[in-house]
Amino acid sequence: MSETIENRLSNLGITLPVAAAPAANYVPYVRSGNLLFPSGQLPIKDGKLAFTGLLGRDLDTATGKEAAKYCAINVLAQAKAALGDLEKIRRLVKINIYVASSPDFTEQHLVGNGASDLFAEVLGERGKHARVAVGMASLPLNAAVEVESIFEVE
Repeated sequence: MSETIENRLSNLGITLPVAAAPAANYVPYVRSGNLLFPSGQLPIKDGKLAFTGLLGRDLDTATGKEAAKYCAINVLAQAKAALGDLEKIRRLVKINIYVASSPDFTEQHLVGNGASDLFAEVLGERGKHARVAVGMASLPLNAAVEVESIFEVE
């Protein structure tokens, strides 16, 4: 029997949180055909926004990478809420990583590795994806990072 996504999460010591409810007039995810579009996810840890401020001013790259990891965990929580079973994920198609950063910060791509690495560890071959990592002047609630995703699903 092959290793499941849930087993990989467990082996990494990760328990998916309950998927966050929308904070405004939008839905937590949209499914169109075999594509799943979770809404952007912030670095929520233990029910609280855990990473705030600007990279390059308030936070260093390693901390930003950790924030991106928690965004990815929350993306997976939304995917599970949408699909009921993470094994219905055929592949992660693309992620967009938005990094709140000072004008001189240029390591958005390294911050994004926090999400990319987590997806690769958890999803295996299905986690190989295209991506973009960009700097932003600010993000909602002063979040340091936000991750958006597109999945191909069963």
